[in-house]
Amino acid sequence: MNTDIRLIALDLDGTLLDSEKNLSQANREALRMCAERGIEIVPCTGRIWQGIPEFIRELPGVRYAITVNGAVIRDIQKDQTLAEHKMSCETAAALMELAQQFHVMYDCYIDGQGYGESRFMDHMDDYGTPLTLQGMIRKTRRPTPNLLEMVRRKADPVEKVNYFFDNQEELVRARVALSKRDDIVVSSSFSNNLEINGTGATKGNGILCLAEHVGIDPSQTMGFGDGENDLSMMKLSGIGVAMANAVESVKMAADYVTLTNDEDGVAAALRKLILNA
Repeated sequence: MNTDIRLIALDLDGTLLDSEKNLSQANREALRMCAERGIEIVPCTGRIWQGIPEFIRELPGVRYAITVNGAVIRDIQKDQTLAEHKMSCETAAALMELAQQFHVMYDCYIDGQGYGESRFMDHMDDYGTPLTLQGMIRKTRRPTPNLLEMVRRKADPVEKVNYFFDNQEELVRARVALSKRDDIVVSSSFSNNLEINGTGATKGNGILCLAEHVGIDPSQTMGFGDGENDLSMMKLSGIGVAMANAVESVKMAADYVTLTNDEDGVAAALRKLILNA
């Protein structure tokens, strides 16, 4: 493994954060030590920037962020977008029309803002949404009476459409239907969701883009993840690190498997692979 790592990209939910969405002191300290060595610490998440907790945004070494599964890559310090991979409003509208065929809650991100419908957000239990996720959804989605009409009216590019299911058979049916389109990328970060991005929007591509921007070789990057939407990180990072709680495909593609997110797995891997501590 190349241990000359200059950029560490970190998924949040199920990876850097524990099951209660907290950052452990061990993970915080390991990242601080990496930042002191001049290593870029990069949140790499399906969330929008405003959905990233302040205690993550203020970590030492955090200047860049790969958000919405690679749909938006930003230099936070300069308030500058470095790259975007969005879908057209027509594509997003078609995805919402498709959703009518299933028992599914859906929402979307447009220009860094989440939007959802009250009929969904007031009944998230009906769509299998964990309590730990419900609070974050309410904080980051702006209610609108009819999301489909709003998307058509705004006519802006859409960063991501989310589906949430309470039934795995419905999820599988929806995924089969989505697989017939060639203008989207479909992934998942939880057992009951599908995350739909425009072509080119992957976390792995985000890492490659950011590596080029900061002038380092892709081999000098390290990516941490647990969910299917982290699979591209395992394949394209110099070192892909999967959590012990990761889905099997991510662990199979990783260069190294660490402890779970509730066992300070990020800190354990950083101590072994970078800090020699």
